[in-house]
Amino acid sequence: MPSYSLEEATMLAGYIAVTVVAAIAYASAAVMNFTHNRSVIATAERLHVPVSWQVPLGVLLAAGSLGLLAGFAVPALGTAASCGLVLYFTAAAGAHLRAHDTSLTAWLNWAAFFTLAIAALAVGLADHGPL
Repeated sequence: MPSYSLEEATMLAGYIAVTVVAAIAYASAAVMNFTHNRSVIATAERLHVPVSWQVPLGVLLAAGSLGLLAGFAVPALGTAASCGLVLYFTAAAGAHLRAHDTSLTAWLNWAAFFTLAIAALAVGLADHGPL
């Protein structure tokens, strides 16, 4: 059994906690896309994003969620998944800006998901490095 210093154990615990929370959040968002949840449809319509994109966007979210979890076994997959999620939510911000979306709730929702993606990337890199 490996021996960890307190600092290493704390970093590992943080990495696991943030990654699991992020994976659950993105899996939930994917399910909402797959089931054509009303709030997702309303957001898509407000942003002028075709509703037909819900399933492909849900696939990206699900892949990100699974990739984060796969990162426990293959760290490079977790890093790739978190980078992909950062890019996904950067593009989402672009969609909100393009549509001149001023809804505070929408931006708070975006900020929570984007921050979670950044946090997953940061703790993953801090725990095991870039690859």
